[in-house]
Amino acid sequence: MTRRQLIASGAALPLAAQTGTPAKKERKGRLRQGVCGSVFGRGLSFEEQCKQASLLGVQVIDLVEPDRWATIEKYGMKPNMIPGGGRLADGLNEEANHTWIEKAFQERLPLCAKHKVTTMIALSGNRRGKTDEQGWDACFKILKKVVPIAESEGVTICLELLNSKVDHKDYQCDHTAWGVEIAKRVNSPRFKLLDDIYHMQIMEGDVIRTIRDNIQYIGHFHTAGVPGRHQFDETQELNYRAIAQAIVDAGYTGYMSHEYSPTAGKDALAVLDQMLTICDV
Repeated sequence: MTRRQLIASGAALPLAAQTGTPAKKERKGRLRQGVCGSVFGRGLSFEEQCKQASLLGVQVIDLVEPDRWATIEKYGMKPNMIPGGGRLADGLNEEANHTWIEKAFQERLPLCAKHKVTTMIALSGNRRGKTDEQGWDACFKILKKVVPIAESEGVTICLELLNSKVDHKDYQCDHTAWGVEIAKRVNSPRFKLLDDIYHMQIMEGDVIRTIRDNIQYIGHFHTAGVPGRHQFDETQELNYRAIAQAIVDAGYTGYMSHEYSPTAGKDALAVLDQMLTICDV
């Protein structure tokens, strides 16, 4: 082969093949997808997680503290669903928590806006004997103070729906209807629900119908297989491709982030590729 032929041959190859740089996986992107740290299993540094996620077509990484945002941004992705709006057991439904929760929102909502981060998480906290009405009232008191900040910064606060049957005993915002009631009272485009599909399958089932009926109140989705909270494959009961299609058909334009833990012994990156593909409708 002559030098001219060699150059011509090389020019015909994709840039990734010429440079040895892996090619980024192309996705349809009708449903924008993200991840939580659990999907990587163990063994990868945070930098390598970001690198591999970017190559697989991931757009956001959830639940990461600000000191790691630069690494996410380095690989062309965005931080998402920023923590700070309460803790699992100690959240918005307890007025004694409102001072420190309000401070967290005051500090982090402007920081989110600066980095073009679109969502921040909120948690109801445990019921601890409160009636629904007491919980709603307490949540509304803090939200009426911080939602105006979210509105001015262009960031959406998302209250997470979690199960109280298996993973988070006594958590109060454990049904879609409970969260929707808060959303109706707050009545702001900058307050919505984080619909964790794994948790809501455990608590109420009827996933697709519930999503369709309440899509206007949903600002983010999390995924995992039921039972077990692992990848969604033939061993579990949810059809995520149908769920993803229903979400897209409902006109949803936000993100869906995967929060499962891969089964031991599985290639975590190969599994992630499969999960992204299933939901890439």
